Amino acid sequence: MDAQSEKVLAQVIRNTRIASLGTMHDESPQVSMVAFIYAEDFSAFHIFVSRLAQHTVDMQKDNRVSLMICETDDTRIDPQTLARVSIRGKAEILQTGEPGFTPLKEHYLARFPESEQLFKMSDFSFWRITPRGGRYVAGFAKAFNITADALQKASLR
Repeated sequence: MDAQSEKVLAQVIRNTRIASLGTMHDESPQVSMVAFIYAEDFSAFHIFVSRLAQHTVDMQKDNRVSLMICETDDTRIDPQTLARVSIRGKAEILQTGEPGFTPLKEHYLARFPESEQLFKMSDFSFWRITPRGGRYVAGFAKAFNITADALQKASLR
């Protein structure tokens, strides 16, 4: 992947606040919208979700997930040229009080200050999504298979 494509990938991840979360539900794909934060080196993505949500139940049954992060639609003529990345990964729940929980909470609240009340609800938890690979489309005729290492390299841009 060229340096400019890495830069665009990093910008899309940093500038986008929501993602589509793909889970397996009753042996069929299911997609939900989630707010997310990212590790500075893109080695992990975190979502803060209710255990009552269907996607959380799905992740408890099968921790294989996908995140789709897409550049915001700017009403261009061809929306297929929007940059986007699909990240396949493994989801793991993080317990409240677990090492690293407080910095995650601070990062999440800095990005989503209106979510403060969610931290008072006992059914919400952080889930870490660790990338395994994926596909990045940087625009027309610019598509790349990516690895966790490629994501980390892009984070330096």
